[in-house]
Amino acid sequence: MDNILIQTKDLSKYYADGKVAALDKVNFNIKRGEFFAIKGPSGSGKSTLLHLIGGLDKPTSGEMYFEGKDLNSFLRKSGSRLQNVGFVFQVFYLWPTLNVLQNVLLPLVELKMNAKEKTQRADRLLETVGLSRKRQAAISNLSVGERQRVAIARSLVAQPKLVLADEPTGSLDSKNAENILQLFKKINRESGTTIVIVTHERMLDSYFDRSINLFDGRIKQI
Repeated sequence: MDNILIQTKDLSKYYADGKVAALDKVNFNIKRGEFFAIKGPSGSGKSTLLHLIGGLDKPTSGEMYFEGKDLNSFLRKSGSRLQNVGFVFQVFYLWPTLNVLQNVLLPLVELKMNAKEKTQRADRLLETVGLSRKRQAAISNLSVGERQRVAIARSLVAQPKLVLADEPTGSLDSKNAENILQLFKKINRESGTTIVIVTHERMLDSYFDRSINLFDGRIKQI
């Protein structure tokens, strides 16, 4: 159990006055340092599950644990979510009025670090994602793939234990999608950050350490 980062027990989420089950008694765990995939067709409950384990939503019933602690109580503590969970969404949510470096620095605003330390950390990540030469570039001047890389760097800058990526390749062509997956895998292997990717695509299981498949809110196979 010491190696388990996330664990769920009979996790359920219902909508429409409790009649529509987005998730129905889902049980699984994610180990520290894993490159993990949540797969399934559209409407299977993948994004709902990701939002729950990231503390963005609350379950109707069931239990969730982060390092053995009640997940929602733990992540509600001041600064806890920022320092433990990073997010990458299909819609990148980058600030168009800020340049690349400024977007990556945003999660560090509330952390007790001096400006030099923050900039050095952001620059290291921009180098990791291959955007060092575009640190001062406007977001509008980046390609879609480059914007996704900025979003990835931003999700990592607070050095969270867990990064959750919701359909991160959904708006990319096949070549850029492959590059982004390889980048995630490189980051996972080099930093030990636990990375969970949600996808409806039939990606090869060889990309990931483990995966689950959801269908109509239930785990079809592990």
